[in-house]
Amino acid sequence: MERQELIRSAFEIQKRAYAPYSHFQVGAALLCEDGEIFQGCNIENASYGATNCAERTAFFKAVSEGKRKFKAIVIVGKHKDSQVFEYCAPCGICRQVMAEFCDPRTFEIILPRSEEDYQVYKLEELLPLSFTGENLE
Repeated sequence: MERQELIRSAFEIQKRAYAPYSHFQVGAALLCEDGEIFQGCNIENASYGATNCAERTAFFKAVSEGKRKFKAIVIVGKHKDSQVFEYCAPCGICRQVMAEFCDPRTFEIILPRSEEDYQVYKLEELLPLSFTGENLE
């Protein structure tokens, strides 16, 4: 199943997170319209503003490879010392990046605690009244 593969991919990449300051490790798996998956993890920096979230890492990798159409993203996160994953919603900046590239009515944001326990949202639910390129026309 496509969703299960995407969830496994996010759990896999979460282990590579570089989070020496917050110790909160996040992984993301982004599904392109053509079925290709791009992974991303959070990459922290001592200068906090230079930190990049897992979701944006996945999007930036995909966009830099020429992808522009996306179906879904899975986001997983937990403290490095915890065995328990909680639902890990994207921050506001990541939601704004999603709004740049995704149809808010169809793009799915999947938040798992495990492969069997997850919540699914549409982008428009998590970012109503978003600011997009249409606002600049």
